[in-house]
Amino acid sequence: MKSGSSFLLAARQCEIAELEQLARTCELVGVIGRLVHALQRERGLASVFLSSQGAIYAAQREQQAAACRVVEQEVRVHFEQLDTDASRVRNGSRLFSRVAVALHGLEGLPVLRERIAAQACEAPEATAAYIKLVAALLAVVFEAADAATDPEVSRALVAMFNFMQGKEFAGQERAFGARAFAAGAIAPEGVQQWRHLIDAQQGCFQAFADFSDPEVLRADQASRDPAVLAELERLRRIGCTSRGPLEQEASHAWYACCTRRIDAMKEVEDLLALNLRRLCETRIAQTRAELRDQRALLEEIASRPVGTAPYGPQLERSILDMVQEQSRRLQAMSDELDAVRSTLNERKVVERAKGLLMAHRAMSEDEAYKALRQMAMNQNRRLVDVAGAVLSLADVLPGGR
Repeated sequence: MKSGSSFLLAARQCEIAELEQLARTCELVGVIGRLVHALQRERGLASVFLSSQGAIYAAQREQQAAACRVVEQEVRVHFEQLDTDASRVRNGSRLFSRVAVALHGLEGLPVLRERIAAQACEAPEATAAYIKLVAALLAVVFEAADAATDPEVSRALVAMFNFMQGKEFAGQERAFGARAFAAGAIAPEGVQQWRHLIDAQQGCFQAFADFSDPEVLRADQASRDPAVLAELERLRRIGCTSRGPLEQEASHAWYACCTRRIDAMKEVEDLLALNLRRLCETRIAQTRAELRDQRALLEEIASRPVGTAPYGPQLERSILDMVQEQSRRLQAMSDELDAVRSTLNERKVVERAKGLLMAHRAMSEDEAYKALRQMAMNQNRRLVDVAGAVLSLADVLPGGR
């Protein structure tokens, strides 16, 4: 019959296995970050290319597409290496569903690129397709953060997810502004969308700051070039306040300025990925050392001669001490995880509200999100608060059209 000490050691071994699985997932997150960055640049180039009727960035767009294909293959290799045994993967159902959606999006890239090259689609359509693909990839990162069982790793993943999401909004702003300048005009509703992208970035970067460690925050501050930020604000004011035509040549300056900013963000993102890997390695090493200590102590207790007290004062800790300590540690980890996941739960509320609108109003996912965003702007409320209000009305919403 198995003893209590056997289960105590088994608990530590499970913790190590979870951390090792989490380390592999964190490696995937880093590779996804590189692909998202490459796709963001391709999206911006494609937006200017189409808005200028193929006059700008034709060669650069093709070169960037080739670079994307290289990183895409790396992501596919990491997807292939994921452990798909449902009994060993926490949150596997949602994680694997997100991976399936991301792979489906990647399958559609070649056709999208052909249509862009032939100028067979408009810039907004192409941009929307890239946004959808990047969102699918970021959803994989979100599920990785939500599945983390170690509070320190979870905090690092939440910080990285929010930074990547903020950087994605910055990429969307780059493509949106480039399209507006290249087209020479922007409609009032476009100005509102532009401002929303700015606000969305600020929200994500605040969440990143809340969960990130001081080293990364210092690197983020150091990466911000005052000249680039000043130029960004100048061009934002032109785009968001101009009542007349926009200068098409400004699309070059806008794209270059945004690209310098986003490239600097990529360096911070790389540091986040590196710190995440180091953290996983440290936590695995710590837990293995604790397992060795526990096993050695239990073996010492078991080897004592019959009739001697196994809980004598010469032993630093007893089995009961270890059980109580592990119980306290696990409770503290659970409490911290609950606090960390509060920001992830906000995203879940928004996703559920989108799903409700899609089901009851026959909306697409993009239409549902735009509807929530519009309500938030009209009511001057946070998106998550509006989403919660929509969910509270679930029982009285009419059926789909």
